[in-house]
Amino acid sequence: MDLFEYQGKQYFARFGIAVSPGDVADTVDEAVAVAERIGYPVVVKAQVKVGGRGKAGGVKLANDIDEVRLHAGNILGLDIKGHVVHRVWIERSSDIAKEYYASFTLDRPNKTHLGMLSAQGGVEIEVVAEENPDAIAFLQIDPVRGLDVATARRWVAEAELDEAAREQTAQLLVKLYDCYTTGDCDLAEINPLILTPDGNVHALDAKVTLDENASYRHPEWDEFRATETEDPREKMAKEKGLNYIGLDGTVGIIANGAGLAMSTLDVVNQVGGTAANFLDIGGGANADVMAAALEVINADPKVKSIFVNIFGGITRVDEVAKGVLEALARVSISSPIVLRLDGTNAIEGRAILAPHLNERLITEPTMLDAARTAVNLANA
Repeated sequence: MDLFEYQGKQYFARFGIAVSPGDVADTVDEAVAVAERIGYPVVVKAQVKVGGRGKAGGVKLANDIDEVRLHAGNILGLDIKGHVVHRVWIERSSDIAKEYYASFTLDRPNKTHLGMLSAQGGVEIEVVAEENPDAIAFLQIDPVRGLDVATARRWVAEAELDEAAREQTAQLLVKLYDCYTTGDCDLAEINPLILTPDGNVHALDAKVTLDENASYRHPEWDEFRATETEDPREKMAKEKGLNYIGLDGTVGIIANGAGLAMSTLDVVNQVGGTAANFLDIGGGANADVMAAALEVINADPKVKSIFVNIFGGITRVDEVAKGVLEALARVSISSPIVLRLDGTNAIEGRAILAPHLNERLITEPTMLDAARTAVNLANA
């Protein structure tokens, strides 16, 4: 569950991480009231779960009440990359001497937590990694041992942060790690973490993703869910117990296994198409699961073709084939379906489908062939 910036800052504050004073507002009058309370100058910031707010006009400095009214009025209702602004965050403006980057996330292959720290903040970390990878100091953290201040001090020195910021940053990093672990985050990121001209360090932004699997430990997260605007496709998929992520392309994807689903997205992109979703049905490719998957994808008006990519291991391809046919008898599908079926009992599965193949139900021998066909159909 991704949090809005203001929620991330409120979450940080629970763990003693310094943030700019501010509050949220849903109307222009509320924005003015917050600004009058915290004092000028203030920054009016659009609250959307997407980057590029500044370039889209969603972040504005206001020096007085008239400017707050002007900027809040312009930002509320603004469409930023398909996300309409319904709430703004009003915070005290900060003078900035230096900008840094800090984050914690999970390094699954190494079974550790991964810390990233850089003296180059204020820009996307991907840009820093591409243009100057040596500017990022990585820290692998044993989850059992955790992060102590002494280690944080060595890490800050390695990242070559300014001397004036090092001790405060080391202390803050320990608190951020506590937020990340105790607070059950998948990601806790500050960009930028700033040093002010008077020598104070605090979080100027907050990007927090909470681990939904830990929600049973956090009844307080209900307040965050109340503000979510959930993708209707993802809501439908969740209700049907499917592992689904909506995207913006035209080729609907169904695969068994997260790795195969990711590879399917890649190969669709490789042959010039765009995926409409990530959908992993795992090992349960029976009629009920297939019907649910097809129904969710069919509900997306952008989908022009559906690519079903199954590699049978424990899952038997003949059972998948039966499931596809039963699902098609239950769900009226508006887009053509391309299937690539391989693995256990693949020959039997293809034989089951053979009498039913037509221009709307197509099989291909390889993943690449199936991807090309699906993309061609989507572009037709």
